Amino acid sequence: MPLDYNDQMSILKDILSNHQSDCCGTVSECEQIERLIKSMLGNETTNEQIKNTLYNIYDYSQNAKNTQHLDQHIQTNQQNLSQWVSELDSLS
Repeated sequence: MPLDYNDQMSILKDILSNHQSDCCGTVSECEQIERLIKSMLGNETTNEQIKNTLYNIYDYSQNAKNTQHLDQHIQTNQQNLSQWVSELDSLS
């Protein structure tokens, strides 16, 4: 059963919140973030205001999965993670 937009948003916020609170994550979580965002950006009902945030999160995820020090990358982006979750909450 495919995930609808609200399900995708909820999963995305959960992963980002976990990265923020745990200061760690996995490459597979980063890949999941990318799949979610690609799907959400392909949805014509996605709010234009949220697209910039999604692009920023996508870049974060790309950099995270390609780094040798994933946990350090997550720790470096703590403020961004907090901001993105807040933006997703307010715009979704």
